[in-house]
Amino acid sequence: MRVMFFLSVILFGSGVSYAENYNKKVEKDIEEFRGFFMEKFPGITLDDFADGVYAINDNARQQWIAIEDFPPYELDLEEGERLFNTPFANGKTYGDCFPDGGAVRHKYPYFDEQRKEVITLEMAINECRVANGENPLKYKKGDIAKLSAYMAYLSHNKLVDVRVDSESAYEAYLSGKEFFYSKRGKLNMSCAGCHMRYTGRRARSETISPALGHPSHFPVFRLKWGNMGTLHRRYAGCNNNTGAKPFAPQSEEYRNLEFFQTIMSNGMHFNGPASRK
Repeated sequence: MRVMFFLSVILFGSGVSYAENYNKKVEKDIEEFRGFFMEKFPGITLDDFADGVYAINDNARQQWIAIEDFPPYELDLEEGERLFNTPFANGKTYGDCFPDGGAVRHKYPYFDEQRKEVITLEMAINECRVANGENPLKYKKGDIAKLSAYMAYLSHNKLVDVRVDSESAYEAYLSGKEFFYSKRGKLNMSCAGCHMRYTGRRARSETISPALGHPSHFPVFRLKWGNMGTLHRRYAGCNNNTGAKPFAPQSEEYRNLEFFQTIMSNGMHFNGPASRK
């Protein structure tokens, strides 16, 4: 009790709330995270990093711009719009679950204070379906990715805005941060190892993309996949590439990782969906 009393005096007695205290720590992480990439790639603006590897590789960028003139995900967007507006058996639609006509992608994931867990957009889409008597969709690709892509399109150019407003939210954030920096798999590699330390270098024929801005352009149509995929599909692929056993899509580990990574992108313009190699 004394410890809690003195902590209250330190925080509230000085006019600093718990939320303000957590957000100061988070803001320091964001400053250091972005500072790393700004120093490594001088001359590139913050929003440029939303373009992934195309922000740091001019040749690849020119090819990508040409592809985006006739984006390979155009039909998926149209199908996503149709799915979003098609009534469920009970007559309701996804629009009854999501405000602003579905233009909410830039606010996900968020921490649900009642449930004490991170909620991603794909998770919310399936919970909307179940609440309306429909079966959930598979999480990696297919209709879930098309719906998410359409909702991402609705949020295009809106600022990423994901907050940490409680101790529980901060714990989820720290869990995601730990996952990002922890080594795993046969290659003993972390997310940070590839996408911070080695970003800009070559891995076989590909340039490794910077971690800054990663979630801001998902879901993506990868030419390698030949279809649209979610961020958690990409997480699983990265784990496979390092010889680590992937977690299930929408696992707590991946949701917390998405929470951390998206917070690092706060203030950037959301520019999904996108095409990638």
